[in-house]
Amino acid sequence: MTQLDTNWFDYTILIIYFALVITIGILARRAIATSEDFLLSGRSLSAWITGLAFISANLGAIEILGMAANGAQYGLSTVHFYWIGAVPAMVFLGLVMMPFYYGSRVRSVPEYLLRRFNPATHLWNAITFAVASVLSAGVNLYAMALIIEALLGWPTWVSVVVSAGFVLIYIFLGGLSGAIYNEVLQFFVIVAGLIPIVIIGLTAVGGWSGLMQKVTSQPGKENHFETWGGTAVGNWTNPLGDWIGIVMGLGFVLSFGYWTTNFAEVQRALSAKNLSAAERTPLIGAFPKIFIPALTIIPGLIAVSLVPNLGQEGSGTKYNDAIPLLMNQFLPNGTLGIALAGLLAAFMAGMAANVSSFNTVFTYDIWQDYVRKHRPDGYYLNVGRVVTVAGVLVGIGTAFIAAGFSNIMVYIQTLFSFFNAPVFATFIIAMFWKRTTPWAGFSGLVAGFLGAVAFQYLIGPNIAYFYPGRDTTGEINAQMLNFYGAIVAFVVDAVVTVIVTLVTKPKPLEQLAGLVWGVPDPDAGDPHEGYVRRWWESPKLLGFTALGMVAVLSILFI
Repeated sequence: MTQLDTNWFDYTILIIYFALVITIGILARRAIATSEDFLLSGRSLSAWITGLAFISANLGAIEILGMAANGAQYGLSTVHFYWIGAVPAMVFLGLVMMPFYYGSRVRSVPEYLLRRFNPATHLWNAITFAVASVLSAGVNLYAMALIIEALLGWPTWVSVVVSAGFVLIYIFLGGLSGAIYNEVLQFFVIVAGLIPIVIIGLTAVGGWSGLMQKVTSQPGKENHFETWGGTAVGNWTNPLGDWIGIVMGLGFVLSFGYWTTNFAEVQRALSAKNLSAAERTPLIGAFPKIFIPALTIIPGLIAVSLVPNLGQEGSGTKYNDAIPLLMNQFLPNGTLGIALAGLLAAFMAGMAANVSSFNTVFTYDIWQDYVRKHRPDGYYLNVGRVVTVAGVLVGIGTAFIAAGFSNIMVYIQTLFSFFNAPVFATFIIAMFWKRTTPWAGFSGLVAGFLGAVAFQYLIGPNIAYFYPGRDTTGEINAQMLNFYGAIVAFVVDAVVTVIVTLVTKPKPLEQLAGLVWGVPDPDAGDPHEGYVRRWWESPKLLGFTALGMVAVLSILFI
C-alpha cells in the first residue's frame, strides 16, 4: 500500500488522541479496588455509556475494513449484515435475553452455561470462547498494523507490536472501565474520521447516480446495487448467495449467535448499573448500527469505482485496502489525521473488546473455577491483569493468521460459524425448554462445532451449488459457504441436544430458577427496584422503533 502523505499536523492530532487514550486508562485505574471493578466495571455504568461502548466494541476492523471490503466485493447486498444480520438480534438481546443474564447476576456467558448445565459444558464454552477471542483480536490488530504501516512505512510485524502496546496499556491500567470509556471516545472519533471520506468520495464520482453508473459498468459488478436480486434458491447470482443462506444463516444463526451469546458484546451490558440500563444497552446501540452502512459500505463502492481492478489477482491491492486508499487520495492534511485517528480508534476498540472479554472469561471461568479456587479477590485481580498481557501477546500471533485473508470479513464469519452458531442453538433450546439436560448442552456444543468444521473444509467445498455458475473450477462463494456452515452447526447442535435430552436426566426444577423462561427466581428481588423509568426509556419502545426503521430502509433499498 502507498505510504500516506502525512505531515506534522496529522501527527499532532494522533499524539493528542493517544494521550487521551492513556489518560482515560490512568483515570479509570482509580476506581479499581476489586476483580469485579477490573473485569465488569463494578456494574456501575449508565445506559448511554454502555450503549455507545456496545456498538463501538463492534465497530472495529471487522466493521470498518471488513464491511468496506464487503461493499467493494459484494455491493449493496452487504446491508444484510446490518439490517438483517444485526439489529433484530440486538433487539432480542435487550428485550428477551438480558433479564436472564443480568437478573441471574452471572459474570459471563460461560457462567450462565455452568449454572444451566454442568462443568463440562461450561469449560468447553469458556475454552472455545477464549480461543475465538484471541483469533478475533488478531483481526483488529492486523488491521491497525496496516494503517500504521501505511502511515510510517514500518514493517508489518513492527506495526503489530506497537499497536498491541497501546491497547495493552489502557486495558492493563483501567480494566473494563478503561476500555468502555475509551470506546465511547472512539465512537465519536470513528464517525468524525469516516464522514469526510464519504462526502468527498461521493462528490468525486458524481453523487449517488454517478457512483451507480461507474460501479455497474464494470464486468461482474452489474448487480452491485441490488440487495435481494439474484437470491432465488437453486439459481442464485447474488454475491451473498440465495435467500436461505442470507435469512437463516446470516439473519438468524450467525446474527443471533453473535449478538446474544458473544461475551465481548454482552459484557458491556453486564457492566450497566441496573437491569433497565442493561436492557437498553443493545437497544441504544441499535440506532447507530442502522446507519453505519453509510460510513462503511459506501466507501467500499467508491473505491471500486476509482481504483482499477481493486482486489483482483495481480492488481497489488486487496479489498481490505479500500478505505486507506481513499484516505490517501482524498483527504488533506489535518482531516487525514482525524481519519487516521478514527481508524486506529476503531481497531483499538475492537481489539479491546476481545481482550477485555478474554481476560474476564479466563479469570472467572477457567482459572478461578478449575485451576486456583477460593483465593482472595486481590489474587484474581492480579490474574486478570496478567491474562490481559497474555491475551495481547497471543493476539499478536493471530494477527498474522488474519493477514492471509484478502477479505477479513470472510475470516471472521468462519470463526462465528464455528464458535457462535452452536452456542446459540444450545442457548435458545435451554432457555425455553426446561427439560434440556446438562449433558445435552455439552453434547450439542461439541457436535455443532465439529459439524461446522466438517462442512467448512470437507463437505461444502465439494458441493457445486456453492460455486458461481456451479463451476467448481472457479472460486467458491466463501460467504455463502459460511452462512450454510452456520445453519449446519445450528441444526446438528439442536438435533443432538434434543436426542441426548430424551435419554438423560434433567436438573431439578428448583435448580433452574431464574435461568429458564417461566421459572422465576423468588430470591432474586426486583432488579428495577428504586429506579423510575421515563416513558422514552422503555426498552420495548426503543426496540420496536429500531425494527420499524430497519423495515422502512429495507423496503427503500430492495
